Amino acid sequence: MSDFNPSRYDTMPYRRCGRSGLKLPALSLGGWHNFTEEERVRSFLRRAFDLGVTHFDFANNYGPPPGRAEEMAGRVLATDFHSHRDELIISTKAGYDMWPGPYGEWGSRKYLLASLDQSLRRLGLDYVDVFYSHRPDPDTPIEETMGALDSVVRQGKALYVGISNYSGEQTAAAARVLGNLGTPLLIHQPSYSMLRRGIETDLVPVLREWGVGAIAFSPLAQGLLTDRYLNGIPENSRAAGPSVFLSREDVTPDLLAKLRALREVAEERGQSLAQLAVSWVLRLPAMTSVLCGISRLEQLDQNVAAVVAPALSESQLARIEAALA
Repeated sequence: MSDFNPSRYDTMPYRRCGRSGLKLPALSLGGWHNFTEEERVRSFLRRAFDLGVTHFDFANNYGPPPGRAEEMAGRVLATDFHSHRDELIISTKAGYDMWPGPYGEWGSRKYLLASLDQSLRRLGLDYVDVFYSHRPDPDTPIEETMGALDSVVRQGKALYVGISNYSGEQTAAAARVLGNLGTPLLIHQPSYSMLRRGIETDLVPVLREWGVGAIAFSPLAQGLLTDRYLNGIPENSRAAGPSVFLSREDVTPDLLAKLRALREVAEERGQSLAQLAVSWVLRLPAMTSVLCGISRLEQLDQNVAAVVAPALSESQLARIEAALA
């Protein structure tokens, strides 16, 4: 008998992914730098599933070292989720540097197919539900990269395929090639937050045209859209360290003024700034799910509370736009 929460599907919203038959939870869990210890991963995945989060997202290079996140997740899937595989959406990606030599990154058929085989071994799975091209390759024809994605579906190693970090123009080209091959493009995974909105004009119209779903990563803008930086830069924060994603120079007086105005809206809604950021991403009709990473279990509970919160009102949306202007 399963020891998971029997009412896990009662409150989580599930959204249809583009024009496909697949629904994703409004909140998905990403396994990145915090998926390196088995017991910690077990606590994250079990709590997520108990809350109705059925989508776990990985990539070949997540660690450290690369592959570690998939390996730790694979151990937990084998022991704790072996009878629940068909209730889960497991995704992984390939595109960034993974092993030495000319075949260890980007978008060649050689690299993508080899990487997926390695990911399946680490995850202990016969197939993943979604396999992504993690970034466009400027030197490989898109026909080859998309042809490799088509192949993994035909081989039964993935049920659906997606892309990440592709521009609107590149996404249209990818969707066109995949459509001609008979394997529709299911989903795009872009960076999207209150502080990074370029997809609204570049990508979203393409997603609508081709019936492609979207799942946003970095909805908290590498932690900027939290209460963490409102009173300065904590010494143990990402901006204070050697992170390539965030630096002290990013935390400007202008940004802090925006964050404080946004926090006022959040407080009126009974939310934290981070919760407001998650709710805001999901206001976009094209957005199927929001992808969150966590370092503590309480962050998962807070994120779930954000996706089941009341929709933002017109006046709240207007105030957010004014704050971001």
